[in-house]
This record gives sequence, structure tokens and C-alpha cells, in this order.
Amino acid sequence: MARLSVNINKIATLRNARGGNLPDVLKAAVDCERFGAQGITVHPRPDERHIRYQDARDLKPLVKTEFNIEGNPEPAFIDLVLSVRPDQVTLVPDAHDALTSNHGWDTVTYRSFLTDVISEFHKHGIRTSVFVDPDPVMAENAAKTGTDRIELYTESYASEYVANRDKAIAPFILAAEAALKSGLGINAGHDLNLDNLRFFAQKIPGLLEVSIGHALIADALYFGLENTIQLYLRELKPYLPA
Repeated sequence: MARLSVNINKIATLRNARGGNLPDVLKAAVDCERFGAQGITVHPRPDERHIRYQDARDLKPLVKTEFNIEGNPEPAFIDLVLSVRPDQVTLVPDAHDALTSNHGWDTVTYRSFLTDVISEFHKHGIRTSVFVDPDPVMAENAAKTGTDRIELYTESYASEYVANRDKAIAPFILAAEAALKSGLGINAGHDLNLDNLRFFAQKIPGLLEVSIGHALIADALYFGLENTIQLYLRELKPYLPA
């Protein structure tokens, strides 16, 4: 069963909309774990429009499951990760003006750069994951950077799922198989939700972890946070029909 890491960026977005500390991002993270989440993910951006760098620092002593920090490995981000030392860092090539992550790394072009960054994180005992599109070549070349895992960028799967779920999942299966052959662990995230998560989890070989934020927090408005986390955990159980 793949682990569920809850991305709490949207909780920080709501807090930042009014200033102050409501909702409390730190309490939300602790509660997510208490409700069954097996990890907490944050994705700070340079403009700190949701998660702030200080949030990441404050969360480190509170998160008891797995702490995952995502972001573009620019100098300030690298310094943050090295000071916090999360369990995992996920490297995402998002531009400053990107509304959300919208593509994976070209692991051929940026192989040398990623190798250097990953080596630095490994020196400090931090597991690494590289955000990639569902392309076997990108997965194979990610392995050459020395990373521990890849995270499959699942936006195309989610957008094509309703029309033809078998067609939507096909490139992800190929990429996952290539990653496994290269000795990589497999994470996934972006637009996974209660409708498409179960099929994805059951079809992707070796899936270790999914990171879900936007859809999960949106569902929590209707179902409550505790119940929503349990609903997502249920979708990850391998014995339920796809």
C-alpha cells in the first residue's frame, strides 16, 4: 500500500489570505498525522504565497511521520532544506511565476546539475526524489543523477482519466517499469483525487507514496479533514476493486 503524504500548501494559502494564524498550519499538520496521514508535504516558493520558509523550519520538530519538502533547487531553497533536513526533498523545476507545478525535469539536459544538487543532499542524509513526466527516458536518466526516487507528474493522467483511463495510465506504467529497472523508488502526485487515485495506485508497479494537497483539502470542506484523509487512505488499499 502506497503511503499518503498530505500537502498542506492550501491551508497556508487560506491563512495568508487574511493574515494572522487562522487556520494554524502547524496544528493542521499535526492533526493530519493524527487522522492517519503518513507524511506531510510542503512546497515553499520564493514569493511565499502559501507555505513560508519559516513554516518549514517550524514544522520539522512537529512532523513525526515523514517530512517532504518540494521545490526548485535554487540557492535559497537548498539552504532551507539543508537547515531543516527533512526526510525527503522533491526537486521540482517550477518557474517563479508558475501557478502550480506544470512539468517535470528534463533529466538529460539537467543531469549534471541534478547530480550535484542530489549529492549535496545525500551528504546530509536526505532522501531525494526528482519530479518527472511519464517518460521512460526521463526516468532512466533520473537514475543516473543518483536520486533515490522519482515523482511521476500525474496531471495528464488526471485530465485524461474520465475519457479513457487505460490510455491515460499507459505511459505511467511504462515510466514506472523503467524506474524500477533502474533501481528507483516511485512517488506520484498532482491532481490525484478520490475519483482517480485507486486505479492509479493499483496499476503502477512499485508505487511507494502519493502526495496530495489541492483535491484533498477541497474535499475536506465537505467531508471534514479527518474523514477525508480516511477516504483517501481507503482508495490506496490494494484489495479494493479498481
